[in-house]
Amino acid sequence: MTAPGRIYIVGLGPGARETLTMQAQQAIQAAEVVIGYGIYFVGLEDLVADRETIALPLTQEAERARLSVERAATGQTVCVISSGDAGVYGMASLVFEMAGELPDERRPELVVVPGISAVNACASLLGAPLSHDFAVISLSDLLTPWPTIERRLTAAAEADFVIALYNPRSQRRDWQLPRALTIITAHRSAETPVGIVRSAYRPEQQVRVTTLSQLDPAEVDMFSTVIIGNTQTRFVGPWIVTPRGYPAVGVGQQERASPPR
Repeated sequence: MTAPGRIYIVGLGPGARETLTMQAQQAIQAAEVVIGYGIYFVGLEDLVADRETIALPLTQEAERARLSVERAATGQTVCVISSGDAGVYGMASLVFEMAGELPDERRPELVVVPGISAVNACASLLGAPLSHDFAVISLSDLLTPWPTIERRLTAAAEADFVIALYNPRSQRRDWQLPRALTIITAHRSAETPVGIVRSAYRPEQQVRVTTLSQLDPAEVDMFSTVIIGNTQTRFVGPWIVTPRGYPAVGVGQQERASPPR
């Protein structure tokens, strides 16, 4: 019987080639077969040259995972690519679940290669909004019932987390973001800093800083990530900053705060 192969589950980062890690590049080049959503292959032509590529459309995530497990079970080295980090709203969990259905002797080796997630990429363009505890919540109710999403929003807002919203608004799902803002506004001031980043680290990138009361849902789409500060978040010049809690030390003073651990 053929020994099972290996599946690399790779996070591509936000999209720019310079944000693709060296580990991710090496995993792609080590693969015989690369599987992903069609647009993920843009800019990777040199890395996938002379490799079999399988591009499947959105909504066929289960088929991508199934193909990867089937191919690897025959001894091939397969790479499944995801945008951002494959373990954050990505393909990793689905591949693990399907591989877990195989008997031990046929189960391929699974290697998760981390990538820069959207929340990290967007935060870097806004300043330092995630320097303290934060929650990431998707507003898409395609896989999660809306009542569950509302409970999570309420809990995060009450607990004073910085909140990052994924999948905030689409043409067909235009009411969820206003509803989410209503929930969060009950626990935040109108002047709470908010950052909207669209297509981070891509040519069409847009970055906007505003406040909770001035946020216009019409300016947000599925390519956007919305980061809403907590009660301590503030504007520092053009940036959004959530203090970590270190004692305030002025520029030029000898005493310094302890380094983070």
